[in-house]
Amino acid sequence: MLNWANQFDICCFFDDNNYHQKFGSYDCLLAAGAVDTFAPQQNILARLKHFNALNDDWLFGHFSYDLKNEVEQLYSGGMDNIGFSPVFLFRPGIVISIKGTEAAISSLTESPAAVFEEIIQLPVNGGHYSSQKVNIQNRINRDTYIRTIKRLQEHILRGDCYEINFCQEFFAEDAVIEPIETYRDLSAVSPSPFSCYYKLNDKYLLCASPERYIKKTGNKIISQPMKGTATRDLKDDAIDNQLKVSLLNSAKDKSENVMVVDLVRNDLSKICTEGSVQAEELFAVQSFPQVHQMVSTISGTLKYGLG
Repeated sequence: MLNWANQFDICCFFDDNNYHQKFGSYDCLLAAGAVDTFAPQQNILARLKHFNALNDDWLFGHFSYDLKNEVEQLYSGGMDNIGFSPVFLFRPGIVISIKGTEAAISSLTESPAAVFEEIIQLPVNGGHYSSQKVNIQNRINRDTYIRTIKRLQEHILRGDCYEINFCQEFFAEDAVIEPIETYRDLSAVSPSPFSCYYKLNDKYLLCASPERYIKKTGNKIISQPMKGTATRDLKDDAIDNQLKVSLLNSAKDKSENVMVVDLVRNDLSKICTEGSVQAEELFAVQSFPQVHQMVSTISGTLKYGLG
């Protein structure tokens, strides 16, 4: 499916890697080709409502972090060397979904039977490519990073804030990779329930995330933030289980998790009916190939007119 979809300038492929999670809808979902697109630079949300009403169909794509500047009085001054637009959505010509042992193909551009035949005639791996060395660099050097951490600790001691999530970018320049092969390697090393291959002309997003950001079903909306991580020991089950138990009992990790739960509850309360926002589950631990993760589930009922 992915080899076939990659012939299009625009495609999006999701794979749950057989995790079959509680709120999952599909095992695999693919969108290929664009019969209509949406990529305004301003008044995005107002235009999106109109675009969605006109199409009333599948929409795939992305909302970038900087869309926050339209929702709140904020400004982004960070470096952006990648150049994804604030938003890009496309109405696909072809959608393929897999659930269990059934596959469904819908198409606006050619017959589903023809699509099926094209896919099964392609080789599974699509060829082999020699990997080249990629030089991964950190955006902040060690000395600057340590100085910044110390300043943040001073802010915490003064009571300016109680927790800080300090991040930095890791990047590579002049890297030459084969996107599909890299995605396959990534999925082999770290199979995740929210795996994604997204091609937008000359830009690619390859994702192996264990975290569900948000899902809406009817007028119910859920979010499952993750905070709290423990490494795994795949060679010794007893040690691995102890690492999991230690995470469950970690006051530090629970504190981090509560912080993000409160943040999500606050955000959902802006769009949900009063009293409907609740934490359905706190401090659950899910295990993945490299780590144990602490995850909570927050839900709410959307206000009338927002569903």
